Amino acid sequence: MTRIQANLVLLSAGALWGMGFIAQSTAMAVIGPFLFVGLRFVCATLAMLPFALREARQARAPLTRRDWRDFIVIGLLLFGGMASQQLGLLTTTVTNSGFLTGLYVVMVPLLAVLLFRQKPHPVVWPAAFAALAGIWLLSGGSISRLSTGDWLTILCALFWALQMIAIARHANHTGRPVTLAVTQFAVCAGVALAIAAVFEPVDPAAIRLALPEILYAGIVSGGIAFTLQAIGQRYTTAPQAAIFLSSEAVFAAVFGAIFLGERLPAGGLAGCALIFGAILAVEALPLLLVRRRRA
Repeated sequence: MTRIQANLVLLSAGALWGMGFIAQSTAMAVIGPFLFVGLRFVCATLAMLPFALREARQARAPLTRRDWRDFIVIGLLLFGGMASQQLGLLTTTVTNSGFLTGLYVVMVPLLAVLLFRQKPHPVVWPAAFAALAGIWLLSGGSISRLSTGDWLTILCALFWALQMIAIARHANHTGRPVTLAVTQFAVCAGVALAIAAVFEPVDPAAIRLALPEILYAGIVSGGIAFTLQAIGQRYTTAPQAAIFLSSEAVFAAVFGAIFLGERLPAGGLAGCALIFGAILAVEALPLLLVRRRRA
């Protein structure tokens, strides 16, 4: 897979996540956040398990104990991100949540430098801040006083950043991105359902009401999208992947207009332009600089 193809895969994941935000928001009206996360990733695990088994049969070497440990850690990071995001939505606005979740765009290159001394391409820094500014404009260009939900969403962005870095370090090493994805789904589902069983009501009638959202969020924006993320990140860096995945905010706005009748103001359109400009900069500028040096 070429880098361009990998980036298109990551854009597809961003589109599926953008649509999934609608399902996440509406499901919270009838079931608890941990139950939703748990059931969502049970669906994701079952949907992608056959592909993981096929990948295992075609693998040249078995996974080591260390590989499985790393996959489980990524699953715990996924749970941390999903749980804090869902809990945050209980006490913060959609506007604040959309902007604060997008902080991972800046956190990824910063953490890569601080934790692993991995310096990204110089274009990543201005592109990351441009994407963050675009998310801010898409979110309305303002943010109210930080609430408990806001801080939980900031924590969510930190978990996403760490998860992206961990995937970048381990997906390419093992050559088993689907197995990695299914393992993280299973870990996330198990932890979330265990917490839900203790702290949340488990009502079959409520689950049936939320079933369409659970199935979409589980199979499509969960199973397929997170697997596409794991596949795409084998061929690009974590900071570049974060910028492409930030297109989630643009697609969320597009799907909100299509399905909910929402309309973007001028600032929102400017935000879309900034995000896509950041994506084009990360994709095109390094190639142009290489060609100029060769010329």
